[in-house]
Amino acid sequence: MYMARGLLLVISGPSGAGKGTICKKLLETNPQIRVSVSATTRKPRTGEVDGVNYFFIEKEKFEDMLELDEFLEYAKVYDNYYGTPKNYVLENLKNGNDVLLEIDIEGALQIKEKFKGGVFIFILPPSMEELRNRIVGRGTETEEDIKKRFGSALDEIKQVIKYDYAVVNDDLTRAKEDVEAIIRAERCKVMRVYEEIQSRF
Repeated sequence: MYMARGLLLVISGPSGAGKGTICKKLLETNPQIRVSVSATTRKPRTGEVDGVNYFFIEKEKFEDMLELDEFLEYAKVYDNYYGTPKNYVLENLKNGNDVLLEIDIEGALQIKEKFKGGVFIFILPPSMEELRNRIVGRGTETEEDIKKRFGSALDEIKQVIKYDYAVVNDDLTRAKEDVEAIIRAERCKVMRVYEEIQSRF
């Protein structure tokens, strides 16, 4: 098995596609996958743990890190910053761990510009009707929220062409297995293992 570095796995998709559930299932059976922990300038909520849910840092420190190009991606939401610290990701990849980022499309495309070796996977619902059913089924959205999410989903799905892979989540087990198959295939890419092959042969 030729594997020196881990894979950066970037997973996106519209709300209701099931990307969070797929990621959770992946982590249950793939101990070499680490979840990337984001940094934020917002205050911790009850029960949140620094370094687990987020790295909670001061605004000034975040802005200093921005100046030093220490984020793979970042966004400002209202008055708070959110970002993916570069060092955490690179250190895990160097140690042979895969790093999983479940992230929005804007953040994913920022990463794609900066990190050429990432694996970008888009999770799709089986249909827009099923997507709507899933959002409605949560019971947490107003009719106005549902319309907004549905409209956003249509715009987001148009971005799938910018990703490496598309996985349709019509069956959770199969969708998770599809992502695992992508990971196995990516590990066998010559560009990832060529140095190791040269050293052995």
